[in-house]
Amino acid sequence: YNNSAMFAPKGYMTDYLTDEAVSAIKANKNRPFFMYYAPNAIHTPLQATKADYDALPQIKDHRLRVYAAMVRNLDRNVGRVLQTLKDEGLDDNTLVIFTSDNGAPGYIGLPDVNQPYRGWKLTMFQGGLRVPYVAKWPGHIPAGSQYAPPVSNIDILPTALAAAGAGLPPGRAIDGVNLLPYLASGGPAQPARPLFWRDGPYRALQDGGWKLIESARPRKDW
Repeated sequence: YNNSAMFAPKGYMTDYLTDEAVSAIKANKNRPFFMYYAPNAIHTPLQATKADYDALPQIKDHRLRVYAAMVRNLDRNVGRVLQTLKDEGLDDNTLVIFTSDNGAPGYIGLPDVNQPYRGWKLTMFQGGLRVPYVAKWPGHIPAGSQYAPPVSNIDILPTALAAAGAGLPPGRAIDGVNLLPYLASGGPAQPARPLFWRDGPYRALQDGGWKLIESARPRKDW
């Protein structure tokens, strides 16, 4: 941290990262800033605070209760970030995107955690790829609206740059699209497009409501 020796933060890691996020917002409130806030919750190792665990006595299964307690912690800390934006007068002029990088893995021992989708993290079934994707920007994205076309994390770069009034980096192809025109009230419909994934020889294509998955080891198509 800041070129210091390795250290262990006091308390729960997601609480600590939120403390740092709050401090960063306050330090940069008078100028444009980009923040990538990536808390530990909800990720392995499954570890929750005692207070969050004790708040969920209705969940009898211990592992599921720990998982739910981590969700509770994340929810509270995201709320702290949003409240800081509001307290500093930034919430009406800040684009906030909440999403994840993948679905839950199978090795955590919660067989229904990705329901109703099949598959896990590291697979290209919907259980591995389909995640929450929520955006908030008052005056630009209508509150309570839902967006039907499939989008991807590759769209964050061009969307955030457009929100900031910046151009795309020159000299390279950008696979994502700026979503802001399509999210605006009365905006145009987003043209249909295929989405692609690849992890070594493991590949997938999604288009028109269908998906093709190709695996080299073992050799199989879905």
